[in-house]
Amino acid sequence: MTMPEQRRILATAIPGPLSLERHATRKAELANGLGTTMPVFIDRAGGGVLVDIDGNHLIDMASGIAVTSVGASHPEVVRRVSEQVERFTHTCFLVTEYDGFVDVAAALNRLTPGDHAKKTALFSTGAEAVENAVKIARAATGRPAVVVLGHAYHGRTLLTMSMTSKNVPYKEGFGPFATEVYRVPSPYPYRWPSGPERAAEEAFEALKEIVTSQIGATNVAAIVAEPIQGEGGFIVPPPGYLKAVQEFANEHGIVFVADEIQTGLARTGAMFACEHEDVVPDLITTAKALAGGMPLAAVTGRAEIMDAVAAGGLGGTYAGNPVACAAALGALKAIESEGLVARAREIEERVRLRLEELVAPFSVVGEVRGRGAMIALEFVRPGTTEPAPEMAKAVVERCHQEGVLTLLCGTFGNVIRLLPPLVIPMDLLDEAVDVLVDAVRSVA
Repeated sequence: MTMPEQRRILATAIPGPLSLERHATRKAELANGLGTTMPVFIDRAGGGVLVDIDGNHLIDMASGIAVTSVGASHPEVVRRVSEQVERFTHTCFLVTEYDGFVDVAAALNRLTPGDHAKKTALFSTGAEAVENAVKIARAATGRPAVVVLGHAYHGRTLLTMSMTSKNVPYKEGFGPFATEVYRVPSPYPYRWPSGPERAAEEAFEALKEIVTSQIGATNVAAIVAEPIQGEGGFIVPPPGYLKAVQEFANEHGIVFVADEIQTGLARTGAMFACEHEDVVPDLITTAKALAGGMPLAAVTGRAEIMDAVAAGGLGGTYAGNPVACAAALGALKAIESEGLVARAREIEERVRLRLEELVAPFSVVGEVRGRGAMIALEFVRPGTTEPAPEMAKAVVERCHQEGVLTLLCGTFGNVIRLLPPLVIPMDLLDEAVDVLVDAVRSVA
């Protein structure tokens, strides 16, 4: 199948009649707990476009939540997946081995920050990767406690849900939660009580006090942090904070885990977001963009820490599935050969200045923030910092009606996040921003 035409086409109202019909069937057949952002059914996708069953060409500013960074049908991914499916779809690497698993691990050992000896274990989902990073840290340290940040999101399993901050919809009604998970304040510059210039120092001091006085540093196995908080609102930590946390962890024998599931693999204009702060984590988790749309995740880290778990302690039936590994090798090749790290920086340069024009003393946009092709707008009531989730929702709905897919996020539900494919044509990107800017001004 050829790549969809790379332009926005509104063939019907959105959602169109066929999507509405299918959505009614979906509601009858699927559990209510499975939400949806945009009730359209997709027929094909590629580059920066999603084509629905009604013939609408939608501009993709979501990338399947930062998954299809190389597009939803990159030729190198498609070719490798097709070849692998013809050979075999599964054997379970823990039973019989295959090259793809080892090749993906070797690539991650090479690409992740630091020149120390590294090893990798592959899994299927981001939540699995985070859970296994905690398992590895506990095995390596012999300690139970895990420290996470406010506004964090780490997944939907019992442990990762416990590590996640936001209650609704991720935690409400699902308790009791996992024990030995402790939360410290997130340095959220826009909302830091004493001002953004104090956020790094004061948040770090709070972390130190909680770890040393309330938990006991000798009880802490891991500090887990997103280098940019994703679901929490694309919160970029102030300069120096992550480095201070890493050094504190090293000083106390605590494993520092960078959760790069949303930020990793070129998204922020570096191969990994922690590189912006010169941070070398002990363990790093990846998923989302790793396999170009196939389910694959990884934990990569210092060899001596990774080897702390005895044989049989890590794995899973589908962990490192051969088809997903083939997709990952194609996606990683595309990221490197097509210069997508630099492309993410170009996207930021093109988008950020235009969005920052929306920020003014009495604007509904309180802040524009992010790095690379991971940009967000926080919506507030004019003249205040009070969250305005209804305004953000109205802007998203207007964008959807105009054929531009955008996503909400943020602890308060008042942040619009932009995650375009890194291969999106620049004229298509400009058009999407046009629609977004018009929607903001219309709602305002």
